[in-house]
Amino acid sequence: MTTTLFPIGQLLVAPGVMEEFPHDVIISCLNRHENGDWGDLTEDDKQANNDALESGARIFSSYNIRGDKLWIITDAERETTTIMLPSEY
Repeated sequence: MTTTLFPIGQLLVAPGVMEEFPHDVIISCLNRHENGDWGDLTEDDKQANNDALESGARIFSSYNIRGDKLWIITDAERETTTIMLPSEY
């Protein structure tokens, strides 16, 4: 069993993500997210995620895949993680 930095809770994947990206790409991004690789964010946003690990705020990652963005958001309560396209926000 792999140890992650935080629980992801229930996983929700928006329809556009399922249409746009292969399953292995989605899983790879999710693994990066739950292990603290926040992707293509500013240093300030990365630090906000690191702080959120302690404070319990929401955690946001963004990954540029073949010119498209994939967002992953884990809510503050760690009950739900949603994978979506920016247009599905």
